[in-house]
Amino acid sequence: MLENQSSAFLDDVSYPLMEDFYTIQGEGMHSGKPAYFIRLAGCDVQCWWCDVKESWDESIHPKVKTGDIVQRAAQSGAKIAVITGGEPLLHNLEALSIRLREEGLKVHIETSGSSPLSGHLDWITLSPKRFKKPLDEVFPYVDELKVVVLKNKDLEWAEENAKKCPDEATLLLQPEWETPSSIGLIVDYVKRHPEWGISLQTHKFMNVR
Repeated sequence: MLENQSSAFLDDVSYPLMEDFYTIQGEGMHSGKPAYFIRLAGCDVQCWWCDVKESWDESIHPKVKTGDIVQRAAQSGAKIAVITGGEPLLHNLEALSIRLREEGLKVHIETSGSSPLSGHLDWITLSPKRFKKPLDEVFPYVDELKVVVLKNKDLEWAEENAKKCPDEATLLLQPEWETPSSIGLIVDYVKRHPEWGISLQTHKFMNVR
């Protein structure tokens, strides 16, 4: 545990960083809110529809110190930092999350849940994948379940995961961007199952990074 370590010690911990930038959150419960995105490299899930496949290979991205990442996030003026990937839970997020919180940012994560939770997280978005299932230990902490839907079996997968989430978790279905036929499927399902909502990739509609 790093909670009792100095800021200087934590700032020296490095992470493989593909990119970090200030933008608008485009998906999920916090869609439309400004957020600082921290995209860590490395992924052992590798969804075929992923639009950041260049994040998968950790070895081609530089190791960047926590202090440098946090400084940029704090200087952006953002109130939310979103740690994403790749699969961010391949890395111990304790140092990064502690320092972001010390600078006054809420720490959100977007994860498949296939690796153990780490860090001090204010909002956990679980996007589970059938081909590398979430760990059972992750479910009690889920704030938002966001399932990408292409066909009917994805709706079954969504319900299977929803049963494991806390009652207060936000449940969202999201069409895969390149499969617009899934929109009608999702709309019909949500009308019949109003405990679910719909997440759209609004940043793509708006053409913002």
